This record gives sequence, structure tokens and C-alpha cells, in this order.
Amino acid sequence: MKKVLVITYYWPPSGGAGVQRWLKFVKYLRLYGWEPVVYTPSNPELPVTDNSLLNEIPDGLTVLKHPLWEPYQLYKRFSGRSENINTGFLTEKGVTGWKEKLSVWVRGNFFIPDARKFWIKPSVKFLSGYLEKNQIHAIVSSGPPHSMHLIALSLKKKFNLPWLADFRDPWTGIDYYNDLMLTGYADRKHHKMEQEVLQKADAIVSVGYDMSRNFEKVLGQRKSKFHIITNGYDESDFRVNTPQLSRKFRLLHAGTLVRSRNPVVLWKVLSELVKESAEFKNQLEIVLTGKVDAEVSESLLAAGLDPFIVRTGYVSHQEAINLMFSAQVLLLILNDAPNAKGILTGKLFEYLAVKRPVICIGPEDGDAATIISDTNAGFIAAFKDEQKIKMIISECFHLFCQGKLESHSRHTEVFSRKELTHKLAELLNQMID
Repeated sequence: MKKVLVITYYWPPSGGAGVQRWLKFVKYLRLYGWEPVVYTPSNPELPVTDNSLLNEIPDGLTVLKHPLWEPYQLYKRFSGRSENINTGFLTEKGVTGWKEKLSVWVRGNFFIPDARKFWIKPSVKFLSGYLEKNQIHAIVSSGPPHSMHLIALSLKKKFNLPWLADFRDPWTGIDYYNDLMLTGYADRKHHKMEQEVLQKADAIVSVGYDMSRNFEKVLGQRKSKFHIITNGYDESDFRVNTPQLSRKFRLLHAGTLVRSRNPVVLWKVLSELVKESAEFKNQLEIVLTGKVDAEVSESLLAAGLDPFIVRTGYVSHQEAINLMFSAQVLLLILNDAPNAKGILTGKLFEYLAVKRPVICIGPEDGDAATIISDTNAGFIAAFKDEQKIKMIISECFHLFCQGKLESHSRHTEVFSRKELTHKLAELLNQMID
């Protein structure tokens, strides 16, 4: 077996979307001639915990752990908050004050590229000792947090091992980048770090097409080092006793709903349909799994939809899949942000595996829309296209009432985790040839 060192911040018992990608790659890499060695913090600050994911770690896997210091305890004391730190500026408790804004400014301008920067030097020292004693054929770093790429960059300079930098989200192109209140100096530093990572890595992998094109633009020229390996679904997660479909017209959104993912027009349309049709009112159910930003909650309340909402809070990965199977319609709501065309959330691929109709609210010419169209998995409507959203919801409800609401998806097997891991292994093989 060839060995690959995988540097990742998110690892079980961490829950949420960030952990899924490399947990699944690690699960299947041995099938294709690669033995992974995982490096992860021993004491990370986790937004959510999902102990069930520990069962997916392969037997005998080497997991190297090293402690890190993060400034979150200082932040909690300063801001008076006690909950775990959320990503994407999500807050379930409403209006933020000057302490919160100051904390964001400090985060953006002093913790570059992110609050895990204090783990870089200790990790390079720790992993250097490991690499001097153990044979590793390639290195992978998974970001964000992009400090993982800077650890790999230092190891690349020191040991000249082939290095693959995997981007689950953009760096300076991420949707909340402008919310960091960066000074000119901090902005230049982010861009400089990003460019060095893109230049020095032997392969750059992105989860989407638009992100990959944008990274090419950062370097100013097309490079053969850019590759796309999307997220996917693990067939083994779906070999369960399929829960029965809800008897209600259940619309389900899996995952967090941050402020930029607040589909105000969708809520307006649902509110109108409730007022127009007693049957729709009696049948509607909106299930939200995961955390919901206070701004989204306020929009739902203003639209009069609170009586139809079922909030599960964060649930385990398997529970989320079971809920997906029970839904009549699966909602894919993208962030209304400058990088919206390139947003390709992991939940989309699990939606494809569930084979229920998907309604995507986002750019009609974006990456997610392309995949939904190519697989015939559902419907796409622009963020503010009220007429089309209403038409789609009405059509789905009409089919539901007739017992004919079904998915007609096709060609989804290319997004299986095994197939995607095979693609990754072939890329690793090319890097060491």
C-alpha cells in the first residue's frame, strides 16, 4: 500500500458537512491501493458532534492527533456567549452587539487565514518528526480551515513530497469573506497566502466547476493541476429500511440555514398558497434539520409559517437520511451570495441518492442547477423568481394530491463515494509517477 497523509481539522466525532468528505475518502481509499494516515486536532472546537460517525472509521487506521490552542474561549468570555462557535456567522439568538462586531474584526484581521493559525507551527514540527521516521508517498490538506493548507505547504517545502490541496469551499471567494471587515493589509495577506498554496501544490482539487475556474483565474492562467472531484453519497448509508413517505406535503431542508440562505420569496409563496387553499394549509409541513439563524426564524414568523414548521435541531447523519426519505420534496437552498453559481453543497448528492424531487432555489446557470438538470432530479428557480417558485410548488402539490409525486432522476451513480474515491486514487497515482 502507498501511504497518504491527510491533514484535516474536521474528523469524528465532529458532525456536519465538513467531516463527511474525507471520512468517506478515507473509508474507501484502501480499495484503490492507498493507506491513509489522518492528522487531526485532539481538542478541536466543534460546531456539532455526531458520535455515530466514529463507526465509519476503518479498522486499524492510523490517526495522529496533536493538541491546538484556539482563541474561542477568549471570544466566549468577551462576548458572553456560551454556545459552540458556528460557521458562516450563524447566530440562533438574534441581534449582535458591538462586542460581536469587534470580535469579527479581530478574527478577520489578526487570525489570518483563520483561528487555527496557532496550530501551524506545532503541527509542522510534530509531522516532521513523523515523516522522518515513516514513509509517506503523498500529502493531502483539506480546507477550510485553510490553515491546513499552510501546514502542508511547510511540509512540501521541507520534504518535497507530492501535495494535493483539497478545497471544500473557496478561500477569498467564500460567501462571507466581505463580512470579515478586512483591512487592506489583511486582504492582501489572504490573497498572497491563497496564491502561494495554489502555486506550490502539485494538484488542486475543488468540489465544483465554478470554484475551479476561479482558482485558475487567481493564477492568471490555465493549469493542468486543477481538478474537480465533487462531493457524493455513500451507498452504504442508504441501505436502510426506507421510512415511509410522510402523509403530509412535507418539504424538508437538511442542514443549517444561515442568513444568506434565507429564501424570503419561498416563504412568501408558501404563505400565499396557505391563504389561497384550505387543502394546501391542511397538508403543508416544513421540516428544518440543523441550526436556523435568527433572521430566518424571524422571516418564517413574519410569513405566518410557524404553525407549519417542524424543527429537529441537529440530528445524526443517519437520522438526517431517514428524514430525507420521508419527505415529499427536498429543498436545496443556496446562499444568495456573489459565489452562488459555484455553491455545490454536500446535501445535494444525498438528495440524489434518496430519489425524491428536489427544488433548488439559486442561480439557474450554477453548478447545482447543472447537476440537477443533468440528472433530471427536480426543479430550479432563481432566488427572486416568485412566479416560477409558486408554479413549481403548486405543480408538486398537485402531483402529491394525485399520489403521483415522484423523482425521475437518472445517472446518479457517478456521484457514489466509491467512484469518487477511485478518481481521487488515480490522481494520487499520477502525482507520484
